[in-house]
Amino acid sequence: MSVLIKPIISEKAGLLANQGKYVFEVLKSANVSEVKKEIEKVYKVEVASVNTISLKGKVRRRGRQIGKTRRRKKAVVTLVPGQIIAGLSEPS
Repeated sequence: MSVLIKPIISEKAGLLANQGKYVFEVLKSANVSEVKKEIEKVYKVEVASVNTISLKGKVRRRGRQIGKTRRRKKAVVTLVPGQIIAGLSEPS
């Protein structure tokens, strides 16, 4: 089973992609070495480093209803200079 859930496409992630860094949502149980191996296998690139961030759910209110967003984990993957992930980087 893959530890990668999906790539995160946002304005900030797009700016990081120009620097050779890509953001992915990963399983909460995933560690740095698992993420690195999976990225190298799926996208066939060489990974320089991986940083992970665990995010707590936020309380959200919609009218009178109060709910909470889900917890998730993100990984910021830095590639070796000169390599890109084709579908995730913006043309420069």
